[in-house]
Amino acid sequence: MANYLIISASSDIGYETAEMLRAKGHKIFITSREEEKLEILKNKFECEGAILEATNFTEVENIFDIAIKDLGSLEGVVSFSGSVILKPAHLTSEAEFFATINANLTTAFAVVRAAGKFMKNGGSVVLLSSAAAMQGLANHEAIAAAKGGVISLAKSAAATYAGQNLRFNVVAPGLTKTKLTQKITSNEASLKFSQGMHALGRIGEPSEVARAVEFFLDEKSSWITAQILGVDGGLSNVQPKAKI
Repeated sequence: MANYLIISASSDIGYETAEMLRAKGHKIFITSREEEKLEILKNKFECEGAILEATNFTEVENIFDIAIKDLGSLEGVVSFSGSVILKPAHLTSEAEFFATINANLTTAFAVVRAAGKFMKNGGSVVLLSSAAAMQGLANHEAIAAAKGGVISLAKSAAATYAGQNLRFNVVAPGLTKTKLTQKITSNEASLKFSQGMHALGRIGEPSEVARAVEFFLDEKSSWITAQILGVDGGLSNVQPKAKI
């Protein structure tokens, strides 16, 4: 059994990942930005956890230190911190742009930085990107920039820390039914349009993305690093079949 740190476990995909890992007997340490959610999850998964502002480098370092002391060791970490914004560049404010970069890229960098310092015996780091970083999608400029940065960050980190057997991989979902995407998925017209963009004709479920995260975390995947796995119904690589 292994020990894992799950950052932003209160997200829908984070919750599913935590549930999968605990079901297999792994130990986890979780974080959330909200005390109420954190307490609910700690009781649910019978684990320890802490409040975390994941854009803060010092706080992220402290979480790694606390998690290792609680668990005894740390074999893997995954960060689910992120946000969604769908606007063309000319309608995106400076504040919105930097908020998007901070929520998605700064948090990922903070995790990579802390992992390099604390995971000297190797392990697995999984970051979350998006199909929007691999396929040009209209009105995705800010989120594509942030999530594209996550992919480049992971590849560079995989090269830097390979010598300490520390692996970095990325899961890049298509549109997935979560709280973050509720504005899209709760609207029948936008949902139908989005489904049509995916070759498989539907959007994803959090558990489907969580399975990919679990795969990268698993010690059996110890010869896999610097890889980007699109869990996206074909969105990033396949054009939907034209209606005849």
